[in-house]
Amino acid sequence: MNELALRSLTPSVLGILVRRGADFAAAEDAVQDALVEAVRVWPADPPRDAKGWLVTAAWRKFLDATRADTARRRREDRIDEEPAPGPAPAVDDTLQLYFLCAHPSLTPSSAVALTLRAVGGLTTRQIAQAYLVPEATMAQRISRAKRTVSGVRFDQPGDVATVLRVLYLVFNEGYSGDVDLAAEAIRLTRQLAAAIDHPEVAGLLALMLLHHARRAARTAPDGSLVPLAEQDRSRWDTKSIAEGVEILQAALARDRLGEFQAQAAIAALHADALAAEETDWVQIVEWYDELARLTDSPVVRLNRAVAVGEADGPRAGLAALAALDVSLPRHTAVAAYLHERDGDLDTAARLYAEAAQKAPNLAERDHLTRQAARLNARECR
Repeated sequence: MNELALRSLTPSVLGILVRRGADFAAAEDAVQDALVEAVRVWPADPPRDAKGWLVTAAWRKFLDATRADTARRRREDRIDEEPAPGPAPAVDDTLQLYFLCAHPSLTPSSAVALTLRAVGGLTTRQIAQAYLVPEATMAQRISRAKRTVSGVRFDQPGDVATVLRVLYLVFNEGYSGDVDLAAEAIRLTRQLAAAIDHPEVAGLLALMLLHHARRAARTAPDGSLVPLAEQDRSRWDTKSIAEGVEILQAALARDRLGEFQAQAAIAALHADALAAEETDWVQIVEWYDELARLTDSPVVRLNRAVAVGEADGPRAGLAALAALDVSLPRHTAVAAYLHERDGDLDTAARLYAEAAQKAPNLAERDHLTRQAARLNARECR
C-alpha cells in the first residue's frame, strides 16, 4: 500500500479514536505515529486488514501517551476498550470529522488549518501557500489550534461555512497541487449537499464539477500544463458540465448569492464557450465584480485583472493590475501575460522568467519557463 492510499485511511481511524473518547489533538498524534509505524513495518509484514491494524496501533499509542501523562492516569481503564482483532467497521467518518474540527472554540482560520492538516492530508507548506502566509506562521497556527482543542470533547459540530472553506481548499490542492485530493473533495461535498439544503453547498459542488470537467485537457501527454485558451475542449467532460450548470442554476434561483456560486458562474461561462474566442469576458468581469464585493480577496482582484484584459484590452488589464500588491502569488505571471498581449515582448519574456522562479509547483514553473523561452527565441530567428 503506497503512502497516499495509507493516508486515505486516516479519517476513519481518527473517527474511531474520537468516538472512543480520545481528545482530537491526542488522537491525531496517535494516528500519525501509527502511520509512521506502518510505513516501517508493513513492507516486510503487510497486514491482512490495514484499517484494523491502524486502529489497534493508534489506540495503543494513544493509551501509551495517556499513561505517560500523570494528570490523565484516570483514563487507563480505557485499555479494556481496545478494539478486538479483526476487520474494522466500514464506516465513513470523514465528513463528520470535518464538522468536528470546525469546533466553536477555534477561529474559522484555525479550524480550517487544523482540518487540512489532520484530516485533509495536506502538508503545512501546502496550507501556508493556500493562505498566502509563511510556512512557519502556519505551523504556529496549527500548533495553537491543537493546544486549544487539547482535552476538549468534540461533541459540538462546527459551522457549515468553515467546512465549505476546508473542502474548497482541499479540492484546489488536489486540482492543482502535488496530491490528488480533488475526487475526494467532490465526494464529500456531494454527501454534504445531500444532507444540507444550502445554496452555497450547491454552489461549491457546481464549482468543483465544472473545474473537474476540464481536468483531462489541462495537461499534455508529457505532463506540461495546457492553458485554458489552448485546451482541447472536446476532452472536457460534458456530463459533469451539464450537472454543474444544473446545480448552479437551481442555487442561483434562490437569490442567496455567495462566493462559491459566483465562482461557479464564472466557471460555467468558460464551459459554455465552444472556443476560447467565444468566451463572454464582459459577463465574467461582472461576476468578478460580484465576487470581489463578497470576498474583498486580492486573489479575486488579480483574476479580475486578467478578465478585464480580455474584455477591454491588455492596457486596461495592466491598469487594474497596477492597483494590486506585486507580492501576490502569480502577480508576475499575470503581468507577463498582459504585457505579451500588449506587444511588449521583451518585458513579457523577463517577467515570465521571474514568475517561473516564484512558481509554487514544478508544472507551473516549467510552463512559465517555456513561455519565456518562446519569446526569447524570436530574437534568434
